[in-house]
Amino acid sequence: MTDERSLTEIAETVAADAAELVRQRNADLRGGAAMSVGTKSSDTDVVTAADTESERLIRSRLAELRPGDAVLGEEEGSGAADSEAGVTWVVDPIDGTVNFLYGYPAFAVSVAAQVDGVSVAGAVVEPVSGRRWTATRGVGAWLDGAPLRGASQDSLDLTLLATGFAYRQDRRQRQAKLIAAMLGRVRDIRRGGSSALDLCAVAAGWVDAYCEHGLSRWDWAAGALIAAEAGARVTLPGDDPELGADAIMAAAATIAEPLRAALIDCGAAEV
Repeated sequence: MTDERSLTEIAETVAADAAELVRQRNADLRGGAAMSVGTKSSDTDVVTAADTESERLIRSRLAELRPGDAVLGEEEGSGAADSEAGVTWVVDPIDGTVNFLYGYPAFAVSVAAQVDGVSVAGAVVEPVSGRRWTATRGVGAWLDGAPLRGASQDSLDLTLLATGFAYRQDRRQRQAKLIAAMLGRVRDIRRGGSSALDLCAVAAGWVDAYCEHGLSRWDWAAGALIAAEAGARVTLPGDDPELGADAIMAAAATIAEPLRAALIDCGAAEV
């Protein structure tokens, strides 16, 4: 039987190692050092040498600490197809790469352990602030070792909602229509640029809820577990077709149902 607490410790250790590398590369970039930058799905979907270097470090450390486990990473895809222990590590080497490029400090390294596609342990580490968000399934979530318990907002009108936008222009326009409609239903909207940190913000109660369409597994694998273990109601991509096939929502349990209803009413399924 896999010890999920030990998986959390490994996730935190590996994410922290990668975060230190990313912090150094960001400092170099701010100091004027050159860095290669490429694109993926669109001109705005960027990948840097630091993304690749961070993922390779994570893979190397996981190979030392958990030899034989499978790894799914944003930049290099799948490694081993199967793991004897049934564990797959889901890795985002820099979540918020555009923020990283601009020097905006909201970016993070995300590492999660999944069993049968379900996150059981995870860590999100912020290179600039040094904050460490962690969670173990069924045990709890923590920020720098302190237990997390999210917001208990009970009014949709007073809900602070975080969101994000896709890279494709046509989808961004549909998302903008959804958020424009939601602005009349909630207190305000926040857009931070890192889905992992948005989910952690729900866990901390810094926002009341978060929703987005089009995320990949590495974007949410650790953050969604952290939010859920802090008491948030979490809906993952594929869970609720009425919100959209690839929608994710994390919200204080007290406003989850009215928020879901409002998102559906505002056209979430058409995003």
